[in-house]
Amino acid sequence: MEKDDLTHFNDEKRAKMVDVTSKSETKRRAIARATIHMNEETLARIHAGKMAKGDVLAVAQVAGIMAAKKTSELIPMCHPIMTTKADISFEDDGETALTITSEVVTVGKTGVEMEALTAVTIAALTIYDMCKAMDKGMRIEKTYLVEKTGGKSGTFKAEA
Repeated sequence: MEKDDLTHFNDEKRAKMVDVTSKSETKRRAIARATIHMNEETLARIHAGKMAKGDVLAVAQVAGIMAAKKTSELIPMCHPIMTTKADISFEDDGETALTITSEVVTVGKTGVEMEALTAVTIAALTIYDMCKAMDKGMRIEKTYLVEKTGGKSGTFKAEA
């Protein structure tokens, strides 16, 4: 992409929100993933419901959904969108890694990649917050866009 092709700058070379007025509305879907690594005992206590702050995964799930809906308030150039679906799921390796996956859907003029990424990030941070008293060494890693569909650029799938 050439410098003159940059879409997020105005004539004064200052940041702007892109005009999507003339774009077509299409169904847009994005899936993102993040992994949080922790001690075995921390993961076991999460599953047993023995964390002092409550049901870690239930709270993280709600936090992720809320984050998807508020992405445009956090990321300056994101357009406010009408989220038609937001879901968070969890899968672990039975030892130390908990993987968070989000799916966000809309019908609109702009995609939901940032919403999906924000959802998994906030869910991971919520897990950290709820478990930090027993495991300050948790690591949030490998946050990425898994897939996106819809819009002018079509489908994207991350390489496995």
